[in-house]
Amino acid sequence: MNPLAQQLNETLERDNANVYAMLSKLGREIYFPKVGILSQSAEAKAKAKKFNATIGIAIENGQPMHLNVIQDTLSAYDPKDLYEYAPPAGKPELRTAWRAKMMKENPSVEGKGFGNPIVTNALTHGLSIVADLFADAGDAVIIPNKNWENYELTFGVRRGAEIVEYDLYNSSNRFNSEGLREALLAQKGKGKAIVILNFPNNPTGYTPGPQEGDEIVAVIKEAADAGINVVAVTDDAYFGLFFEDSVHESLFGKLAGLHERVLAVKVDGATKEEYVWGFRVGFITYASPSEAILASLEQKTLGIIRSTISSGPHPSQTFVLRALQSPEFETQKAEKYDIMKRRANKVKELLDSGRYGDVWEYYPFNSGYFMCLKLTKVSAEAVRQRLLSEYGIGTIALGETDLRVAFSCIEEGDLEELYDTIFKAVQEQLNA
Repeated sequence: MNPLAQQLNETLERDNANVYAMLSKLGREIYFPKVGILSQSAEAKAKAKKFNATIGIAIENGQPMHLNVIQDTLSAYDPKDLYEYAPPAGKPELRTAWRAKMMKENPSVEGKGFGNPIVTNALTHGLSIVADLFADAGDAVIIPNKNWENYELTFGVRRGAEIVEYDLYNSSNRFNSEGLREALLAQKGKGKAIVILNFPNNPTGYTPGPQEGDEIVAVIKEAADAGINVVAVTDDAYFGLFFEDSVHESLFGKLAGLHERVLAVKVDGATKEEYVWGFRVGFITYASPSEAILASLEQKTLGIIRSTISSGPHPSQTFVLRALQSPEFETQKAEKYDIMKRRANKVKELLDSGRYGDVWEYYPFNSGYFMCLKLTKVSAEAVRQRLLSEYGIGTIALGETDLRVAFSCIEEGDLEELYDTIFKAVQEQLNA
């Protein structure tokens, strides 16, 4: 094993042996080279005042070489903020700005120990880093039965982990904390579990209420008290889009510092929060009262980044930073939130109107981009196919009964036609 990896492991084992035990084989072996091209280039950038011949970019007239056909469309930005490589951990100013935003929007992190957000190539990359660092073959990854299918690829196919599902809703159509509890305590023999908490949930658009949030935290603490090391991951892809009386914070704040056997990891990003899906700017943040543990986990994360994508795209990081620093940012974001909330409210108004009879139910939703219909009489896939072929309408069929509808991408004035047409397709399928 490389001495740098060994040193990081010794730090983790000394400060919290439980966190060290959470690491996968790759997680234990990975490290960020301190003596290499990047470290020497960083040293030269600080000290080489005459000539810097260290890194593989081209310089012309004292700035990064570029084509005018590109720069002409980006003239508001300095070439140094576009064309140079971003650091593997991300643009420092962006990391600082995102941390400040996180603290403002999540008051429960106040007084908790957590690291500086590390920039990822959006949320999938952040989750992939979690999988690489903590998931080995056979490890349990606990998710609800209404989930984003990429978890299976990221943790199951890529890392060989065992996907353990529990029902998202209980009999009262609230978050099924007891189901989570049973799934988690069942891992006592393994002594380790990765729990993914995705709120607002994809595909249902559900976020727990405050009491349910406390129940989730209590369940994870109970598992830790029982001797289970828990990597508690908040997948906050749709953070901020809370339309009703749900929790309006990430559970990361309450999970941070909860127990020595709980490692809270927050994966979030500008992707959905700031409506910049193609920019691919995400973040991963670790919580620990130990600065040494945070530094060690950051170094291992940088090792994963260096060995996969090297660093994230610089231009999109600059664009997001500029937005966060703009005095218009909060106002413009509030305007978009209002549009999304009106769409969600319109969907509920339609579904609660009684006009669609008993051909479907809908799963509780109060946030995010999506909602799910539960078709009671026909196959979701058959309806999806009919909508597509007969009406040119795209939806997502999940299993036998569930049809996911992204109201986020439908104008408010078109929602009535959309749901009326879905109803029509269901009726036609019933009579087929």
